[in-house]
Amino acid sequence: MTHIYIDPVPEFRRGAHTAALFGLNFSLRLEPFVFSVAGQLSPDYRGGYWHFYALSNGGFYMAPQSDGLFAVACENGFEGQLSADALGITACMYAYGHLSFVSEGEFAETCAEQYHLLRDHVMEHREVTAILAAID
Repeated sequence: MTHIYIDPVPEFRRGAHTAALFGLNFSLRLEPFVFSVAGQLSPDYRGGYWHFYALSNGGFYMAPQSDGLFAVACENGFEGQLSADALGITACMYAYGHLSFVSEGEFAETCAEQYHLLRDHVMEHREVTAILAAID
């Protein structure tokens, strides 16, 4: 298995990068849903700036800017603490999974693909056990 590299998406490339992956659905559906999911998962999340990351396997995720840990409680019974990076990954995984089922056409397919690409990255993440417990 090839290692997946993370490349921060610079501010000036965010619009073009997300448009190429998701089209208008990024700003209209995906981004606000990810923010909402983060708030549902953690009472510690209160908004703020998010970093965007491109993965070398074609995946994408975003994570809140924070050095702290977030208390997380999921409907599946998981309770624990996640870093901002892991919270962002978890929120994106929830959003990709949900939107892949309730959407249609190319956007649904893109969300399904992004879910699997991001899950491949999760398998190399230092918080793999907590992230998998939160999403499974």
